[in-house]
Amino acid sequence: MAAGLDPTLITAALAALEAAVNQALTLDPAAQRALARLADRTFAIECTAPVFAVYLQPGAERVRLLGYHDGPVTTRVTGTAADFTELASSSDPAATLINGNLALQGDSAPLIELQQILGNLDLDWEAPLVDALGDVTGHQLAELLRAGFSGGRVVSRSLLRQLEEFIHEEARLSPSRLEVEDFYADVQALEQRVERLQSRLTRLRKRIVQAAP
Repeated sequence: MAAGLDPTLITAALAALEAAVNQALTLDPAAQRALARLADRTFAIECTAPVFAVYLQPGAERVRLLGYHDGPVTTRVTGTAADFTELASSSDPAATLINGNLALQGDSAPLIELQQILGNLDLDWEAPLVDALGDVTGHQLAELLRAGFSGGRVVSRSLLRQLEEFIHEEARLSPSRLEVEDFYADVQALEQRVERLQSRLTRLRKRIVQAAP
């Protein structure tokens, strides 16, 4: 993997991939406009074993790929090379991301949007990295970046669906729309019962006052 390599070589590899991404964007104006909406955000793919990091920064017209970033990160995905490889090769990446060892920190919505944009680009992630780093290291780094940055539309939709199911059905952190509607119906029914009870109490008080000597 990339650990221990000459930083100049890593910089050259990321520069080559950055050029390939931006070339693909020039051929897809819709993707370029969509990516511009993510300007000023920073996405981090951080590998813990071996230690390696790549930061992607979308701009109004192009993206930047950096090996070092000393500033705030919008979304960070952290794990070992094996974890990223498992995600990249999984038949159900959404389930792998939820149940695997990768850690997701920050806002996931921009990352999903980024995955949708990059996943639909006609882009070869591997070729520029293999040319700069060699077959083995280039392939491993391409797998890491492909898993982190280019999940694609299908993966993103599947992730959203499974996250929604997890939240509603397993974690029970948020009610479904049907549960909300049932809750409001119960509240309205309770309000009506309270109003009837208050009316009965008012009539009872009047009777007590009238019956008093």
